Amino acid sequence: MTLNEQILAYQPQNEQEEKDKQLILDFLKANQDAFLRTNRVGHMTASAWVTNRERSKVLMVYHNIYHSWSWCGGHADGETDLLQVALKECREETGLNHVHPVSQDIFSLECLTVDGHEKHGEYVSSHLHLNVTYLLEADETEPLSVCEQENSGVKWFSTDEALTASTEPWFVERIYRKLNRRLARFSEK
Repeated sequence: MTLNEQILAYQPQNEQEEKDKQLILDFLKANQDAFLRTNRVGHMTASAWVTNRERSKVLMVYHNIYHSWSWCGGHADGETDLLQVALKECREETGLNHVHPVSQDIFSLECLTVDGHEKHGEYVSSHLHLNVTYLLEADETEPLSVCEQENSGVKWFSTDEALTASTEPWFVERIYRKLNRRLARFSEK
């Protein structure tokens, strides 16, 4: 199934996802370079909500650009298999070698604004990340390591602690809280 087909099949869980789903589909249809950073208005990204086996903790990184604890993730950079992007980014940002998808299905959709910032000594204009999130699982006893280019910390938090660790109010209220609710429902199955 193509990413477009996966997104079409995805059942939004709230109004934010309904609106963002349509925005992502429209963006993909209108932009041949949607998976490349050369599209300066926006580009496709993938994120991971990484949980332990018991679904009681989530793994977060301290993001250098945003100065906040956040989920793992990154740019597609031409790759259209966003699950593979989420896995790659998780491994790079955390040092985990053994991380796997809980499901091949999309866990969440969101359009994220990115404020202008400096990266590698160059200014990056404000833009959108059209994001697909996947639920991944890892062993919380596996050693972690920092990816100095991206983050300055990697840590497991209880699902409640993850909400207080992040200093980005919009992400806490609109994204991380939603992911935790979904994780709790997913765990009940």
